[in-house]
Order: sequence, then structure tokens, then C-alpha cells
Amino acid sequence: MGMELIFEVRDAEEGGYCARALGCSIFTEAETWEELRTNVLEALAVHFEGAPVHPRLVQLHYVRDELIPVEAA
Repeated sequence: MGMELIFEVRDAEEGGYCARALGCSIFTEAETWEELRTNVLEALAVHFEGAPVHPRLVQLHYVRDELIPVEAA
């Protein structure tokens, strides 16, 4: 039986996206969301090549940090 693998996706400083797998040492980048999906699948294929268990589901969890200044009352 396969597992679910979650990628934390953030905006890259230079534009595009960065994705890092939680619990595995997999990292990839892309300029567009569609390219990111392709790169994640390619990275999975390489990382789990020959492994007895492969992920059956991948979740791309998009995280966006926003700082909002709060004026002192």
C-alpha cells in the first residue's frame, strides 16, 4: 500500500515556486504551477526508484507568508 506525501510550496524570492517534501529529502522549483506539478512527479520518480513503497497521493500545500504591520494604539 502506498502513502500520501505532502509538499510545502512557497513563493520563490526570485519568482516562481519552491516545493519541499515533508519527511523526505525532496526539493524542486518551477516558474509556473503546472511546471511545479511536473517537477514534483519527476522528483518522486527519481527519489523512489527501486523502493518497495511509493506514494499514491501527493498533496501540494501552498503556504503564503504575509506580514501586516500593526500600529501601536
